[in-house]
Amino acid sequence: MKISLVDTSRFFDAFRCSIPVMLGYLAIGTAFGLMMADAGYSWTLALLMSVVMYAGAGQYIAVGLLASGANLAEAFFVQLVVNARHIAYGITMFKKFNAAGAFKPYLIFAMTDETFALLSSREPPDSLFMLYVSALNQFYWIAGSLIGVFAGAWLPFSFEGVSFALTALFIVLMIEQIMRVKKALPFVIPALAAILAVAVLPALTSLLSALAAALAVARIFSPHEPRREDCQ
Repeated sequence: MKISLVDTSRFFDAFRCSIPVMLGYLAIGTAFGLMMADAGYSWTLALLMSVVMYAGAGQYIAVGLLASGANLAEAFFVQLVVNARHIAYGITMFKKFNAAGAFKPYLIFAMTDETFALLSSREPPDSLFMLYVSALNQFYWIAGSLIGVFAGAWLPFSFEGVSFALTALFIVLMIEQIMRVKKALPFVIPALAAILAVAVLPALTSLLSALAAALAVARIFSPHEPRREDCQ
């Protein structure tokens, strides 16, 4: 059955749910654009990366890799490690995306930490809602990237501390989720696993090890609960 891409009710539902992401993505997207401008890259490259790559932390890291002249093998491995967390996201969203039909390839491509946070709490799967949320979130990121790269090229100011914007967003989202679910254990476990992994393991393997440990321990100690059906 053919699904219409125009549904005003679902669109505004998706927009309402994505407002917190919009506020974050405009800010950290702008920070990414500023970093690109500071490194001497054009707005066209910033736009291309945000359209084709669309990986917040990956794009931040890519700026440094490009500037340092890292070879393809190094860049590939670093990006693989940084984005390995999406394996867990993909497993969680497997059934929902299978029900999305023709939207599935884009939903897989557009999955980010924040998009996952919105879509994973939506039951039952709603293909059009998932498409709207994913597309809106990418639009916010692209808009922020362009704002930043143009501002960085035209407005003279210090870029010190700009790269911390993405980390700051993750911290804010974590605090928001803790307050919403009123359970700190699912967040404390990954934090402790990450600290331990960084302390005792090589840098290139610490992220993967922390992710695996956090998923295993959280699964054991965190009981399964029904998911919420709205974005309250």
